[in-house]
Amino acid sequence: MIIIPFPAHDPNAIQQAAALLTTAFAQHWPKAWPDLDAALEELHDCLEPDKLCLAAVDEHGRVLGWIGAQPAYGLTGWELHPLAVDPARQGEGIGRALVASLEEAVRARGGVTLFLGSDDEDGMTSLAGVDLYPEVTRHLQSIRNLKRHPYEFYQKQGYTVVGVIPDANGIGKPDIWLAKRLIS
Repeated sequence: MIIIPFPAHDPNAIQQAAALLTTAFAQHWPKAWPDLDAALEELHDCLEPDKLCLAAVDEHGRVLGWIGAQPAYGLTGWELHPLAVDPARQGEGIGRALVASLEEAVRARGGVTLFLGSDDEDGMTSLAGVDLYPEVTRHLQSIRNLKRHPYEFYQKQGYTVVGVIPDANGIGKPDIWLAKRLIS
């Protein structure tokens, strides 16, 4: 497997990446990219010149995963969005390699902080299904992972939970925010 800039002019790679996006999010976030058209729209948005988009490909050029980022706060803050890895290949280090490569690319463009939101729409953490108001920070301090929510994946990559937006996706469906400083 190698990490490359996304091959934006390869229609086969584009189709593979869009299909992967719908598949990777189907179980826990089915409304994110419910069909190929929505996934293609997201991918094309990630391929805009001011953004970053990387792909993990195997020796045959098949897309195993991909990641995107867009600048915010000038160029010092960047939002990681999205990260998709073939569910059959998760746990093999593909996501970790994509995140590390993206961090280097963001750093090279002057990025200081990389941040992301990770929704909990189906009870994957102790923050879901709970009225987080008025003591949002108390709930956040005692967050627990109940069903392999990806926030722990990001923590293993050095990201810190920096906040939560209660009810971001409807009552009891928060968005958990994580961030990492990219320079010392």
